[in-house]
This record gives sequence, structure tokens and C-alpha cells, in this order.
Amino acid sequence: MSKEKEVLLNEEIRASELRCVGDGGEVFGVLSRDEALKLAQNKGLDLVLIAPDAKPPVAKIMDFGKFRYQQEKKQKEAKKKQKVIDIKEIKLSVKIAQNDINYKVKHALEFLEQGKHVKFRVFLKGREMANPEAGVALLEKIWKDIEDKASRDKEPNFEGRYVNMLVVPKRG
Repeated sequence: MSKEKEVLLNEEIRASELRCVGDGGEVFGVLSRDEALKLAQNKGLDLVLIAPDAKPPVAKIMDFGKFRYQQEKKQKEAKKKQKVIDIKEIKLSVKIAQNDINYKVKHALEFLEQGKHVKFRVFLKGREMANPEAGVALLEKIWKDIEDKASRDKEPNFEGRYVNMLVVPKRG
């Protein structure tokens, strides 16, 4: 079922009796489905099933087009307020040279200044898998260079062939 079809309207409602409520909060009581439909049509509105599990099911007489428009508007507003987090990934090797580390750290600092999260991944090849502490040591070495600009979100941890560490920009 699509999101628009989660709500049953007018003739789609199969319950024989419904507790009807108006859009303004007025209560019409328990009516048969046909009476509720006539009442909604006389007002030029839709009969919308809002609580199908209740005994008897609850239906609301309202302008469904207007209701759907307001729901979409709320969703768009909520989406605007969401913050998208960019995660930049920096891959390293255990046998990386110091000047390469400096270069990678420089890029990481640029990403952190832009407000992006940075994930460091140390790839372990072959025999390096027997000693994952070397990857952790490398990440600790990198951490010393960036700790004044960042805070750790995740400590260095071992996942498969990688040792990962996630850092985020410091607040303020």
C-alpha cells in the first residue's frame, strides 16, 4: 500500500456502523455507513476513517484534499529543518609514511572546518590482520594531530579488514 492509500475514504469504508466526528470537533454519534456518507456529501466533504480498530470505528467528516495538503506542508517543513550530515572517509594503510599522514591530516582538518564528519579507515592486508593494534596505534597518532579541532564520536574499533575511527568537529 502506498502512503496516500493508508487512509480509507467514503465508499472504501466497509464498516456497517461508524462513530462520526465533524471537522470542527462536533460529534454526530454512532451512524450507519450510508447515513454518514449522506451527511458528508450534504456538507460537500469526505468521510475519512481515522480509527479503524475502535469499537465502533471512528470516521471524521472533513475536506480530505485540504487535510492531505496540510500534511504534505508539515512534512516539507520538517524536512527543511533536518540537518544532513556529510561523512568524509579517509583511507590509510599501516605502512603509510609520515608525510602522507600529514597530507591526510591536512585534508581531514579542512573537512572538519567545513563542519563535516571524518571517518578514518586503516585497511589491513595479509599478515597485518594478525596485528590490528598497529592500525589502532596509527589512528591514535593521527588523533594527536587533530584533537584540538575535533572530538571523537567513535573510538578506534576493529571491523573486518578495517580499523575505523569517526571524528566530528568540535562545538563552538
